[in-house]
Amino acid sequence: MRNLFRAEPGVGATPDFKGSFTDVWQNMRVTMVIPPLTIAICICATMSIMMFIERVYMTVVVLLVKFTGKKKYTQYKLEALKEDLEQNRSYPMVLVQIPMYNEKEVYKLSIGSVCSLKWPSDRLIVQVLDDSTNEVLRALVELECKKWMQRGVNVKYETRNNRNGYKAGALREGLNKDYVLDCEFVVIFDADFQPEEDFLWRSVPYLLENPELALVQARWKFVNADECLMTRLQEMSLSYHFAVEQEVGSSTCQFFGFNGTAGVWRLRAIEDAGGWKDRTTVEDMDLAVRASLKGWKFVFVGDLEVKNELPSTFKAYRFQQHRWSCGPANLFRKMTKEIIACERVSFYKKFHVIYAFFFVRKIIAHWVTFFFYCVVIPICIMVPEVHLPKPIAIYIPATITILNSSCTLRSLHLLVFWILFENVMSFHRSKATIIGLLGANRVNEWVVTEKLGNATKQKTNVVRPQKKPRSRFGEKLLFSELLMGLFLLYVACYDMIFGKDHMFVYLLLQAGAFFTVGVGYVGITTS
Repeated sequence: MRNLFRAEPGVGATPDFKGSFTDVWQNMRVTMVIPPLTIAICICATMSIMMFIERVYMTVVVLLVKFTGKKKYTQYKLEALKEDLEQNRSYPMVLVQIPMYNEKEVYKLSIGSVCSLKWPSDRLIVQVLDDSTNEVLRALVELECKKWMQRGVNVKYETRNNRNGYKAGALREGLNKDYVLDCEFVVIFDADFQPEEDFLWRSVPYLLENPELALVQARWKFVNADECLMTRLQEMSLSYHFAVEQEVGSSTCQFFGFNGTAGVWRLRAIEDAGGWKDRTTVEDMDLAVRASLKGWKFVFVGDLEVKNELPSTFKAYRFQQHRWSCGPANLFRKMTKEIIACERVSFYKKFHVIYAFFFVRKIIAHWVTFFFYCVVIPICIMVPEVHLPKPIAIYIPATITILNSSCTLRSLHLLVFWILFENVMSFHRSKATIIGLLGANRVNEWVVTEKLGNATKQKTNVVRPQKKPRSRFGEKLLFSELLMGLFLLYVACYDMIFGKDHMFVYLLLQAGAFFTVGVGYVGITTS
């Protein structure tokens, strides 16, 4: 490492100041700045290489699966299972749960889609778990349920006097109802999800003849991806998650994180894993890890898509990303010893869960994106005595970026915007990850992602949300992003004057991205 990150006195066009102050500053750089900066580079470079190896490994697996045509779900021969089910007519009892909380814009959409599912009516129970605090909205949701009851659908409308455990608490209490005892499988849809009519026929049969299977996970299809630039960029990130991360987990060790919705669970597997727990904000991932440690297997069905809505306001997206980043880190903190001590699964599976699933994807991916690309590299520009090799600074990040974005070809022209936006969001995700690992304040913060009912608006040409009044501009300011933007702008100006590597081009663009987010000019705004 000494040769890799070598000190090169005199490198760069550092301004030639005279006097004792300059001598003191030079001594401080040598004794107090360069050593910790070199250590930081070594750590970030190591994390970047770990991330690079993980991305290349997943790409190789996905390519092998694609070219050999051996996706895990195709090995179960769905059509034969469906034919056998139709001939025997031994339909299992299926429970469909729809947890919701003040879902004014989408409750009709979700209830209507679920109640339209094709399955024998006497073998299907639709359970609406309404935690809404708005009494008027509760009455409207109950009225919608009664409307479908009159059409012959077995709908159960359940409410609580509290929100204990949030979504996990609602799902847990829903499973404790007497009428659930006869059910064999449970399907979960969040309030903005709209399954196609044949969803149960394309998912439940997998579980019938394969008793080792606990979960069938479907893919998400984003109905409002074209709503704004922010939703297009979200689509790029989530498409990689489903097309690569979920597919690799399913094809290798048949483990991946349950996405919390659009999945079918075997009730016996949930009970065997200890049921729903609310110790973190990722109750879905918690259940999946515990079920996997009990020996249960999962399958991801990539061609089974369920329509849903992406957050289109930055406030909603920021809260969602905090929960999705803080929760896994907190779960990693709480379950590492349990995973290591588990004797029912192989060493490979434990290694995959701890190293690949948690450490690299849920922690390192956020840290290296922010600390390396937005902090360490800019500081290196101002300390030219430290040499940063191009493979670490440019080639590896470029390869990771290309691999991440290759799943959404229609958005490749937005690649630069995606990189800049992901770097900004890594700032939020890194903070959330640290909070989760330390169990600090906001570790259990649960803010329901705001839905605007965009799926309906795209079909009916409803007027878009109105702009906020100018007087409320100050409410959208995010000072931490603005400070990061000022820091990067300062370094960019320094590089323009004294540098030789033209890094100021990247720094100016990244500063602009932080400023854009800092003033709230991202996503759509609502009145």
